[in-house]
Amino acid sequence: MTDVCMCEYTDHGHCGIIRDKPERCRGKCLPNGCLDNDQTLEYLARVAVSHAEAGADIVAPSDMMDGRVGAIRAALDQAGFPCVAILSYAAKYASAFYGPFREAADSPPQFGDRQGYQMDVHNAREALREVGLDIAEGADMVMVKPALSYLDIIRQVRERFNRPLVAYNVSGEYSMVKAAAAAGWLDERRVALEVLTSIKRAGADAIITYWAKDAARWLAEDAR
Repeated sequence: MTDVCMCEYTDHGHCGIIRDKPERCRGKCLPNGCLDNDQTLEYLARVAVSHAEAGADIVAPSDMMDGRVGAIRAALDQAGFPCVAILSYAAKYASAFYGPFREAADSPPQFGDRQGYQMDVHNAREALREVGLDIAEGADMVMVKPALSYLDIIRQVRERFNRPLVAYNVSGEYSMVKAAAAAGWLDERRVALEVLTSIKRAGADAIITYWAKDAARWLAEDAR
């Protein structure tokens, strides 16, 4: 399973091709230009095909460009990879909880932010529209990111759509528990399992989490 985006290949850190801002921006407006949604789709499709050629079973577009699932599905099928699945970051919010990862990876945008193409944290109905569009374009699985502050979104997606649902328990959600545990304020194991249980209870079929190895060990110990 591989992440498909462009932020790791650009010097500006945004998730697509930046153009000088025209008089009327038809893409995602940024302070220093316009993110060209449609041209970005061409590159995302090429990246996804390259991942399939390298052996990926699942590609996971995380860019939040409009129409990227359809573009990637068409490109994969044309290249002879109809069985490579797509896990879409369908409801990815412009969250403050990504901070620790961006600090560790030195990956924040060099100008502006990603609020022009990631989702507004206040908006729930848009998440359902985005998930529905991605499924219509060919997504085999859909993701809600982050998880802990968006349990209501996970629940609504679970109730409305019949697709495997993944939740991403992100770095900020993980780090705040780690920091509190390091200060002696709480029991990391109990809190981590409570957090993961809440995400599962909300409706997630799978959880991506920095606790994956610890949780596997803890659950195995509890099963003995």
